[in-house]
Amino acid sequence: MRIVIAPDKFKGCLTAAEVAEALARGVTSVLPDAEMDRVPMADGGEGTVAALVAATGGRVREAAVTGPMGEPITAEFGLLGDGRTAVLEMAAASGLVLVPKERRDPLRASTRGTGELLRASIRAGVGRVILGIGGSATNDAGAGLGQALGFRLLDADGNELGPGGGELGRLSRIERPEEPPIPDGVEVLVACDVTNPLCGPDGASAVYGPQKGASPEAVRELDRNLARFAEIVARDLKVEIAGVPGSGAAGGLGGGLLAFAGARLARGVDLITEAVRLRDRLDGADLCLTGEGSMDGQTAFGKTAVGVSRLARSLGIPTFAFAGDLGEGVEAVLEEGITAYFSICPGPIALEDAVRRGAELLERAGAQAIRAFLAGRSRR
Repeated sequence: MRIVIAPDKFKGCLTAAEVAEALARGVTSVLPDAEMDRVPMADGGEGTVAALVAATGGRVREAAVTGPMGEPITAEFGLLGDGRTAVLEMAAASGLVLVPKERRDPLRASTRGTGELLRASIRAGVGRVILGIGGSATNDAGAGLGQALGFRLLDADGNELGPGGGELGRLSRIERPEEPPIPDGVEVLVACDVTNPLCGPDGASAVYGPQKGASPEAVRELDRNLARFAEIVARDLKVEIAGVPGSGAAGGLGGGLLAFAGARLARGVDLITEAVRLRDRLDGADLCLTGEGSMDGQTAFGKTAVGVSRLARSLGIPTFAFAGDLGEGVEAVLEEGITAYFSICPGPIALEDAVRRGAELLERAGAQAIRAFLAGRSRR
């Protein structure tokens, strides 16, 4: 029997690779001779680099970059096993987790470090970059990224703007670098699962600014500044970003990547399944196992487990999904390709105990699911 094990991480508990290993141990306890392909998965958010490096036999590189508040930091990126794809998480360079709560200030936070990380990955000789843009501390529409790539963002006196979305109110013009920042033949793909526009009541500043420390007054200022930025991008770079779904992702970084890197925005799980060649690896399998830390009605809208199960269903392969927590509306995932879902918890259990015993509980749940699968096959 051939089984593909393609889970996401269990956040705060186990990485995707650790989840896959635990499920594999459960399978082996019941089917010692099973052929298993472990494919750690992600959706472009936290853990994407680790998952894709593990799934493809790649390696991790480090780069010195500028943190969101201007401090020097070291950020990691991945080079995948195909030798031509890099994977980045903007949170590693410009993430909210890098800024203590008392220092959060989207008027000053910059995406320069993400641009520097992008440049480092391109210097590694890749032909494709997958960039996950969740978890940002910034609201500068990718202005800092553009500056790191060599664009000049100037005020009316010809002075370069400082860092942060607060500076964009002074933006007068944008000048391109002499050399294209993204070489011909290099594709930049952005894992973006939100559809917010750049500005307005559903835009980057109004929806996400407060969680990054923006006051109501700052939200209004940032929204005006991003609107100005979009106008000048359209005029000087001939790229329309204001109304593009997803341009408001990560404090407008989605729009900035369109403007400065010629990027393409796509659903994270779709980019990841393509990068790890999941369709090819599923072909001919008898069963697929997936899962993530929590599953509920929102999972059905395209989170990792459903992205995996939809692909498996298209190939006629049943999929079992595992979760630490099953929330309201989880039944909806059954309409999206998941054959059955299982909680790994054997009964009421304290959260800290479930986290501590996560690998053990996954192994037990995996073994029980395989027993049920075998029982169903034996009755055909």
